[in-house]
Amino acid sequence: MSSIPLVHVAPAIALVLNVALWASAQVSAGYVAHRLPLSALQRDRGVLRLRRFEAGGRCYERTLRIGRWKDRLPEAGGFFAGGLTKRKIPDRAQGGLERLAAETRRAELAHWASFWCLPFTIVWNAPLGVALMAAYGVAFNLPLIVIQRYNRARVARILERRAANPRRGAAPSV
Repeated sequence: MSSIPLVHVAPAIALVLNVALWASAQVSAGYVAHRLPLSALQRDRGVLRLRRFEAGGRCYERTLRIGRWKDRLPEAGGFFAGGLTKRKIPDRAQGGLERLAAETRRAELAHWASFWCLPFTIVWNAPLGVALMAAYGVAFNLPLIVIQRYNRARVARILERRAANPRRGAAPSV
């Protein structure tokens, strides 16, 4: 039976390795998600599927008071060339609300995918270090995942209202 860590390194080196690993995981996951074609992001599938308990995003409003803090967190949709920020709704020429929903899927996928690095932390971290790296991953990514789900649920509500009343003109604010 192997012991954790597999490679013993000084705590300062472990810290540098952890920071480098998470930084490369975030950037590489973001880049891969950025390269996904829009056609792959048109529907909620698997982990991206909105759940009934989310109640069109209202559960996040009630339980997490998301409206108070979501705009204070970073948004990196425009980090890569050709990327689209989610801070504002794209215009109709860019697909409007449907494009915004696709971009929230892209961002959510990137945050889920960044966890690819977690198993590698057992190489140089003791069990406590691995637990701390898992906690870091959750603490950093989960709020950003929640924001994407919240925004997509709000967009879905608007699109459903539009479909129910197609004669309606301007889109309500998200």
